[in-house]
Amino acid sequence: MRPISLPDVAYGTTAVRPSWSDLPKRLQKAISDRLGSPVSAARSAGGGFTRAFAAVLTTSAGISVFVKAAPLSNPNSRAYAREASITAALPPAVTAARPLWTMVESDWFVLCLEAIDGHVPALPWEPAELRSALDAWSAAAAALAKPTNELLKTGVPALPEIVRAEMSWWSEIKSGQEPFPRTAWETVARDRIDELAVLERGLPDLVAGAGLMHGDLRIDNVLVDGSGRAWLCDWTWPCLGAPWFDTVTLLVSAYASGLDADAYLSGWNAPPSGVEGALAALAGYWLVRADGGPSSASPHSRQHQLFSGRQALAWLADRRGWS
Repeated sequence: MRPISLPDVAYGTTAVRPSWSDLPKRLQKAISDRLGSPVSAARSAGGGFTRAFAAVLTTSAGISVFVKAAPLSNPNSRAYAREASITAALPPAVTAARPLWTMVESDWFVLCLEAIDGHVPALPWEPAELRSALDAWSAAAAALAKPTNELLKTGVPALPEIVRAEMSWWSEIKSGQEPFPRTAWETVARDRIDELAVLERGLPDLVAGAGLMHGDLRIDNVLVDGSGRAWLCDWTWPCLGAPWFDTVTLLVSAYASGLDADAYLSGWNAPPSGVEGALAALAGYWLVRADGGPSSASPHSRQHQLFSGRQALAWLADRRGWS
């Protein structure tokens, strides 16, 4: 077993959010009225990187729900509206919380979802929890292989276009259009920029597909309940493409946990050049973002990007025998 690498801040504690008491009084009253009784407890979601409100609310009648809210002027309000549309249309085989209602009040958008009584897995991964997460994604990917018209009408981009537009940083660096990120100075990337760019450029054709992907399958978008069942959260960025790409994204944290990430990837029909292209593109995306200075999101977002980018690059280096 390889050495374990851990992030500076655990994924279950990365969020910096407003509390229930920080919300406008009129908004609190509107939510309580919609729930049918006053909110007696609020437990903020510890994972994630947005600064918007997200908490499990429990009423005096004993009802628990998961509520997200953001001002209409905040882009997160549009992300929450999109999440409501997508999760409402997911097939039953996808283990994800479903929306109960939405509202606009006091210039805020509110999304109310089913509450999942679970936790964000800790690093290093426990193999049983990782297997549960992969089983959940496998079942979801099978159910979403032919997405319904209702899902497609939400406006789902194609992964190859996302890769070309947003995940081609090594090619930008090689051409001189982007500076080499300081976050990659002490990595193999300095001597492998040509190979990284080639891997990246070959990726779009390899990730094309008609299935609906999660699009952001990280460890902090997984909840494991008391029975050990995994739930997939935050369906805000789905796209059309090859489902193994999401699997690679999730397994970066398994690699960091000292586990055999390639063994967990077997059975996903992922072409070796696609896996390495994905790791190159993910590493470039994360490392460039990590070098971007203070973030308007959680103050821990840059360390997440640095950690993830270096782990993706290390996994790629292991596969290719780079040193």
